[in-house]
Amino acid sequence: MTRETHSFFDRHAHGFVRVATATPACRTADVPFNLAGVLAEARRADAAGVDLVVFPELALSSYAIDDLLLQQALLDRVEEALAELVAASADLAPVLVVGAPLRRAGKLYNCAVVIAGGQVLGVVPKSYLPNYREFYEKRYFAHGRGCVDLWIGVAGEEVPFGTDLIFAAGNLAGFSFGVEICEDFWAPNPPGTMAALAGALIVCNLSASPVTIGRADDRHLHCRASASRGICAYAYSASGHGESTTDLAWDGQGVIYEMSDLVAQSARFDLTPELCIVDIDTDRIAAERLRNQTFADAAEAAGHPADTYRKVVFEHAATRSDRTLIRPVARFPFVPDRREKLDEDCYEAFNIQVDALMRRIQSTGAKSLVIGISGGLDSTHALIVAAKACDRLGLPRSFIRGYTMPGFGTSDHTKANAHRLMAALAITAGEIDIRPAALRMLEDIGHAFANGEPVHDVVFENVQAGLRTDYLFRLAGQHGGFVLGTGDLSELALGWCTYGVGDHMSHYGINAGVPKTLIQYLIRWVIATGQFTDACGQVLDAILNTEISPELVPPGADGAMQSTESMVGPYELNDFFLHHVIRYGQRPSKVAFLAWHAWQDRDGGLWPAGFPAEQRRAYDLETIAVWLDKFCARFFGFSQFKRSALPNGPKVSSAGALSPRGDWRAPSDAVATVWREELRSALPPEIVRTLPDLG
Repeated sequence: MTRETHSFFDRHAHGFVRVATATPACRTADVPFNLAGVLAEARRADAAGVDLVVFPELALSSYAIDDLLLQQALLDRVEEALAELVAASADLAPVLVVGAPLRRAGKLYNCAVVIAGGQVLGVVPKSYLPNYREFYEKRYFAHGRGCVDLWIGVAGEEVPFGTDLIFAAGNLAGFSFGVEICEDFWAPNPPGTMAALAGALIVCNLSASPVTIGRADDRHLHCRASASRGICAYAYSASGHGESTTDLAWDGQGVIYEMSDLVAQSARFDLTPELCIVDIDTDRIAAERLRNQTFADAAEAAGHPADTYRKVVFEHAATRSDRTLIRPVARFPFVPDRREKLDEDCYEAFNIQVDALMRRIQSTGAKSLVIGISGGLDSTHALIVAAKACDRLGLPRSFIRGYTMPGFGTSDHTKANAHRLMAALAITAGEIDIRPAALRMLEDIGHAFANGEPVHDVVFENVQAGLRTDYLFRLAGQHGGFVLGTGDLSELALGWCTYGVGDHMSHYGINAGVPKTLIQYLIRWVIATGQFTDACGQVLDAILNTEISPELVPPGADGAMQSTESMVGPYELNDFFLHHVIRYGQRPSKVAFLAWHAWQDRDGGLWPAGFPAEQRRAYDLETIAVWLDKFCARFFGFSQFKRSALPNGPKVSSAGALSPRGDWRAPSDAVATVWREELRSALPPEIVRTLPDLG
């Protein structure tokens, strides 16, 4: 199978709907010209594989024409233009949502006309008519409030008319949308919200919206609020160049939000027609609604609109030839791509941890903090959080008792970094060589290593990990303190910790809510913002550039150190998998599809600000599938028993944490077969053949 033929590469198979806002060529009251502009953008959208196009308010007539809206000749020509547009749509795949003034029962309405495949699916009237300052819409239009269960004649057919309409593709799951018009979303009770409660995953807003200073920000605010509250995608299209500038100006702003995320926006004040295109993840939206019981409660409080709204079902002429994905897919979903957002998130994450630890110190009345310092990322981050907590509480940093505990695989490099870091932070530092005690334990249990055999199995490793934790707990008791855990969210997801008396356990797990990829950025942020001395920053930088390793096995004959990522997979991929699994419950095949788009091209897409160029990697689909299969096996079928017995620790990311008292609960004896089978069922056969048998 090839990329061109296998369903895995089809975005529609993964719940994506391609949405566009259009800013067509426009001329005041020139209906034929405006029709040509709408058709031109509709055809461009068709060529781009778009599923849904949202045009501006009154696009066929233009908006700012005042009393010309009451001229019968103009209204007649609009209706003729609509008939032409409907006929032309028979050869186009996208659903078109076009603004037009329409007459019904002796009244004129400001309408959104939904067109697809040579027919009008329905007409939605504007609910709220602005009639203040520069707006005089009540002079021309009747409002649509209360217009339910009605019909209207358009292009020679009687079609549904009202504010009670939801449109849904019968052949493309997730393609469901509702419509509101301009002022509607400025109202305290936007009809688009009711459409979302009725089941629409996408809400379209056809707007005119003259521009003034600050108006663009206001639109963003309302679009984001509508998308966030309605747990939906929100596509907003405003009028652009060509509208009347008798008293007003227009910027042609197109904005698309997916829940709280801005996923696409147009260039404003562009003199040329424009399409703003993005692929909306309707699966993600549906998953969030499933998890958010407040949404269901709101639908109940609103009288269950899903039971009263009319659903207009249509067959979507979806194209299968374009296998691209027009959408930003973050390589590091726990790490923002934008520099200013990265700084803000790092500030919040670091201070969440610091504040949580301060409260724990206060509540326990501890006389010390005890922490094992390996010279690796996790213990380093836990230590700098502890140092900052002491600073804010007015405690001397000697309050922290750090111990490096070299074992059989400890390198001189990491041990030296541990000592340098403790010295730079001026904590109480100590060293305990655990090798004699480990050797005695291995002798006591009859392990082959004690007899000189090079057996470096799990028992060999866990004896060392267990001894380190045992020492730390006894030291905490001796010094009236508590053990600060260092294990992170990524390790907990993979079960990469020694259960019980091992790095699994502590008195307080300060890193339990922070994934490995974010920890690296938090340390970089600490350096960049000068949280500690330059000397400390230099040590932190050296630690960042050290390969991640548990250092429990002596180096090989070639001097190579034990590598964690060679065993469990790259943390950057595992964190990607983790985010999409625990935050949205995505199918493994969907996660693989997203990961492939995010990671296939080293030089494409966005990297977080400051990410070292030499560390940038790419992964092909086969590599992604192999590690995702192992992730599923470990996460769903192996490691939950460790997560079910976690110490306390703060949640940091909105993506979730894995505490059994938090937002992830699962049985310890579940099996991973369902997830691993689903992955295999969707991948191309040549990729499936590289995966191990389920057995």
